[in-house]
Amino acid sequence: MSVTSRYRHAWEGFWKEAPEEPGAVFWDAEPDVTAAVHVALFEAHLTDPGLPLVDLGCGNGTQTRYLAQRFPRVLGADISEAALDHARRADPAGQARYRVLDAAEKSEADALHAELGDANLYMRGVLHQCEPADRQPVIDAIATLVGSRGRAFLVELSEAARPVLGGLAQSPSGPPPKLAPIFRHGIAPGEVADAAVPEYLRNAGLAVLASGELPLTTTEAAPDGERIVLPSRWVLAGREN
Repeated sequence: MSVTSRYRHAWEGFWKEAPEEPGAVFWDAEPDVTAAVHVALFEAHLTDPGLPLVDLGCGNGTQTRYLAQRFPRVLGADISEAALDHARRADPAGQARYRVLDAAEKSEADALHAELGDANLYMRGVLHQCEPADRQPVIDAIATLVGSRGRAFLVELSEAARPVLGGLAQSPSGPPPKLAPIFRHGIAPGEVADAAVPEYLRNAGLAVLASGELPLTTTEAAPDGERIVLPSRWVLAGREN
């Protein structure tokens, strides 16, 4: 089972139009308020920090480049070739590697695991952008990639984010400028129930080893000038020893 062609086309269109400058994309916040915060949560839980680290759904690679400064082998993977074009242009020194990956396609996850061996994995805000039928296959792919030694750190918008996003989308003046392209390309975020992520992980044979709540910082400002921050939940998962 692979992602729908509509979904792939939507992301290609979004990233082909996305500006190059840092912070131009709604969720593309600077690493010190995103990946750096997440690394502080998951680094101590890694059984082997030397394993390859896969940034799944890496987009334009902002967080990938930060992760590549902290870990020895980092791979940014995304379904969109246009996103990876952004990532490679922003990483001329090749701090990380990048590749197209349809994480809902079992054969692609199997092939990447055969290439890398067990890996640690970082994924931020991907499930709520997936088609509902693709969410379990994506988590199954994560279980394949982490194998017996890796750990997966996932961050997803919580249910409480939906009314916040809904309020922004239905503003009398229209959605904020950085949110509007997401809706225009048909990739408006969907709701993932807070209890669903641990269930997906259990179904894939992974145990929740740690979890918590965390504000997810965006690059957009509210009318009062304050940065928009969305409630999110994080979970660290892996095989139980």
